[in-house]
Amino acid sequence: MSDSYSGACFCGAIEVRVTGKPEVMGYCHCRSCRSWSGGPVNAFTIWKPEAVQVTKGRDNLATYHKTDVSHRQFCRLCGGHLMTVHPPLGVIDVFSATLPDLAFAPALHVNYQETVLPMRDGLPKFKDFPKEFGGSGEMTAE
Repeated sequence: MSDSYSGACFCGAIEVRVTGKPEVMGYCHCRSCRSWSGGPVNAFTIWKPEAVQVTKGRDNLATYHKTDVSHRQFCRLCGGHLMTVHPPLGVIDVFSATLPDLAFAPALHVNYQETVLPMRDGLPKFKDFPKEFGGSGEMTAE
């Protein structure tokens, strides 16, 4: 992997850069992520906060706090979704679609108990989250 990847919102008013390697990549199947992303599953890349920078358009970055766990960030001009800050976990999910040059290499599925799109890819499927992220650590079958 390269040392840095850049991406932007739909209109390009906001640009972000991540540096280093993501902590983990995977898929979230929860209803909240599905609703926010407009798709049946959300592809995530998890980074430490110091690895994520808004390099352009910070004034256009808006945040929606549905819960204390997920502060979803988007462009106030075009509505383009960029990332979700997870303060209790100390990480930022930069949506994989935000980083077009990052080779997406998913390692797991989270919130698979809520899936509407079963995926038979051999990856671990957590009922909710791994224990390290405050979940039960319970797995579900494909």
